Amino acid sequence: MGCCLSQDTFPVSQVHLHKGTRQGGLNLGDEIPDFTANSTEGIINFHEWLGGSWAILFSHPADFTPVCTTELGRVMQLHEDFRKRGVKVIALSCNSIADHNTWTQDILAYINATGDLPYPILEDTDRKLATRLGMVDPVEHDQLGMPMTCRAVFIIGPDKRLRLSILYPATTGRNFNEILRVVDSLQLTDRVKVATPVDWKPGDRCLIVPALSDDEAQSIFPNLELLPLPSKKNYLRYTLDY
Repeated sequence: MGCCLSQDTFPVSQVHLHKGTRQGGLNLGDEIPDFTANSTEGIINFHEWLGGSWAILFSHPADFTPVCTTELGRVMQLHEDFRKRGVKVIALSCNSIADHNTWTQDILAYINATGDLPYPILEDTDRKLATRLGMVDPVEHDQLGMPMTCRAVFIIGPDKRLRLSILYPATTGRNFNEILRVVDSLQLTDRVKVATPVDWKPGDRCLIVPALSDDEAQSIFPNLELLPLPSKKNYLRYTLDY
């Protein structure tokens, strides 16, 4: 990770939230605020880095912690799966770049890999960015008494808007296979007028959205399957035509 900038190059407390950024958490559909921050791949201007891509921003309580180490290793193992879906990945942790670079070697050792992580880790030692994004855990604090970030996952659409948000406590590791499944659902339902039912996986049948009338649904999905219900309401309409 020779391209990394040192703390001396970019002060550890310096995260720039761009003009117009309001304080507080984010709601689904909100535009992700633009910011400039240091990372293990150098200075990142977030909206520029996003471009027109899908992206996942996921935060961590601290470097050199067991659950976080397993998570970042798993994301490296799945990086090609994210890439095939057109999804960029970026992590955030409140330690310094120097810590991130040292920690990376532990992550690589955990998954028996070499080289560099294929995604950047943002630096946020003063918690300014984590606070702005609503990623701060109100219960967990570090040895200096500063609040730690929770395990947040933000899935961001090509329009730079928040499409999904999940918050995990520090003691619960994330299931990144589930996150991949959610990406598949979001991308599918952007293209086709369907919704994905409980436990859906790619290849399973989908539900036709209620906004389509029965005639419209039959026209778009000629092989739809209607599940009869005691209410006589035709809202469980299944299809494999996607």
